[in-house]
Amino acid sequence: MSFDTLGLRAELLSAIASQGYTEPTPIQSGAIPLVFEGRDLLAGAQTGTGKTAAFALPIVQRLSEHLPKEKRRKPRALVLVPTRELAAQVSEQMNAFARRLSLRSTMIYGGVTIQAQIERLHRGVDIVVATPGRLLDHAERGTIDLSRIQVLVLDEADRMLDMGFVDEIRKVAEYLPAKRQTLLFSATYPKEIKQLADELLNQPQRIEVPRSNIAADAVTQAVYEVERSRKREMLSFLIRKGGWNQVLVFARTRYGADKLTEELIYDGIKAAAIHSNKSQSIRTRTLAEFKQGEFRVLVATDVAARGLDIQRLPHVVNYDLPQVSEDYVHRIGRTGRAGEDGVALSLVSPEERPLLSAIEKLLTYTIPRRTLVEFPQLAARRSQRVQALKQEVAQTKAQKAQDKGKQDPAKGATPKRKRVVPARPAPKTGRRGQRST
Repeated sequence: MSFDTLGLRAELLSAIASQGYTEPTPIQSGAIPLVFEGRDLLAGAQTGTGKTAAFALPIVQRLSEHLPKEKRRKPRALVLVPTRELAAQVSEQMNAFARRLSLRSTMIYGGVTIQAQIERLHRGVDIVVATPGRLLDHAERGTIDLSRIQVLVLDEADRMLDMGFVDEIRKVAEYLPAKRQTLLFSATYPKEIKQLADELLNQPQRIEVPRSNIAADAVTQAVYEVERSRKREMLSFLIRKGGWNQVLVFARTRYGADKLTEELIYDGIKAAAIHSNKSQSIRTRTLAEFKQGEFRVLVATDVAARGLDIQRLPHVVNYDLPQVSEDYVHRIGRTGRAGEDGVALSLVSPEERPLLSAIEKLLTYTIPRRTLVEFPQLAARRSQRVQALKQEVAQTKAQKAQDKGKQDPAKGATPKRKRVVPARPAPKTGRRGQRST
């Protein structure tokens, strides 16, 4: 099957060809015709399968068939996503298609000034890609009119529920017309997703991409078992030995991401971190620099697991295993995208073995174990060197403290002078010995 058979306009076919795609993915060939028919859709597709184009292409074409005459257009399509990174990714692809057909698209999310978003909405847009919280801010302020929405898309719906957005999604739905088309995309189908689908979708058509396992086949997975205290050493060794130039590393916490970044830089490996404590402008700039190859390692928390779109990313490393098994799939889905091969490695400490068992249960197979014969010797030498440095620092501090305590007055040390307090003058008195006033 080719894109020509899906009924897409020539402008969109040209946009697809310019991105290097020749054949639709299974989710695209299944979803695009149903969206054209106006059917509600409940779609199951893992990350990296091309689902953004599966809803973006038909939405853009349908909206272009009836362009509004007024200058300040009201939004007619709304895409809800869980994170700012995913909003940027979806908006970029949506814009690539929309501008071919004279449509306007914008994204709105938190963490940046709201005024610039208000101005863009005031100028008029056809498509809005948004995170739920900031969208509600605009709706409550009256700076966005959602009464003309024809299509609602819930992208990464299971992730939005994991992040606690279910109430916000329901509130957003109250601002939308009851008569609309709703498309829900989710990698997994927990009972909360089924309940939300029953509330928002009208007799949906369900499609799911056939797969032999839940992880992308193009990703080669492996586990290295290592003590927690030696994970950073092993990571540095793998990067140097393999000559890796572009590596995405996942840490569990923001503090852990910052600490690991500092340690990698100390090891002579250029690295940077992104997480929710970083401003959106810093995160955007850091990601752009990583894509351009200005540093080798990008350390991220799960806030970036589903939002990063890096073409030909060769390596992903789970420095810490995720607490939620499904997040493992989303993490390793950052590599092996769009037909490219990728490698996903996990550094697993003894304390994380229960998490690894849960992940393998989800995958329904055992991830291959690997060992590094050279690593123990290298680690021992480094450990000895670090210990020697610590002892040297401790001895230097002790010597300074000892020298400070042996001050010799004959060699220039000045003895302490006793503080002299001047005598207080006696009060003046009158003739009869009384104190004068």
